Amino acid sequence: MAALRVFITGASSGLGAALARHYALQGAQLGLVARSADRLAALAKEFPGCVIYPLDVREQAAMQAAAADFIARFGVPDVVIAAAGISVGTLTEHAADLGVFQAVMDTNVIGMVATFQPFVAAMRHARNGVLAGIASVAGIRGLPGGAAYSASKAAVISYLESLRVELHNSGVAVSTVSPGYIVTPMTAVNPYPMPFILQADVAAAKIARAIAQRRRYVTLPWQMALVAWALGLLPRVLYDRLFCRAPRKPRNLPL
Repeated sequence: MAALRVFITGASSGLGAALARHYALQGAQLGLVARSADRLAALAKEFPGCVIYPLDVREQAAMQAAAADFIARFGVPDVVIAAAGISVGTLTEHAADLGVFQAVMDTNVIGMVATFQPFVAAMRHARNGVLAGIASVAGIRGLPGGAAYSASKAAVISYLESLRVELHNSGVAVSTVSPGYIVTPMTAVNPYPMPFILQADVAAAKIARAIAQRRRYVTLPWQMALVAWALGLLPRVLYDRLFCRAPRKPRNLPL
């Protein structure tokens, strides 16, 4: 079988790096995007033949150039995974957090659009491929102290649903992946218990399987799928009472 052509953002650490390693070990032709040139270069040494693009997903012209370069080298991708994302505690009452809200939304939402946009026409023409976006269980209900992240992931879930319907019967699948907690630098700073937390390599294997199956929506692990279902059913008055004192992600983290 021909090697899979896979383009991944957020590939220098955490879940994105785990996905890159998973597909590299399968012999995929990889295009890897991340802000950290050093960590990308280390991945390129580990897996010769992958192409790295040290850039920020908020740089739309650079993303379009990277997509064009990938297609010129390998052809239209079979899988595009938008895994780039940032998470930091935010509080609306602090004026200093306005810029943080902007950065989170620009990276997690607009950055995902900028990742997919340069590929959609080519994939539609090829009538093949999967666009996979990393959302989160945090997008199901708004979490105190995490308004920017929760709002961004709720927006991602709705955006991916819209995109999926737009591409219905085109041959291009859209997969929404909503993980719970995964062992990554993003969760390492969380000062609270994280039930059902997955190792990044385990999560990557599960996500790759869902992508191969062209799943429309997947929450992992299965225990978090039950949690997400229950959260969605909670009446607002009860949710407010239960979560108003929930522990919060720290503010002022590096972006």
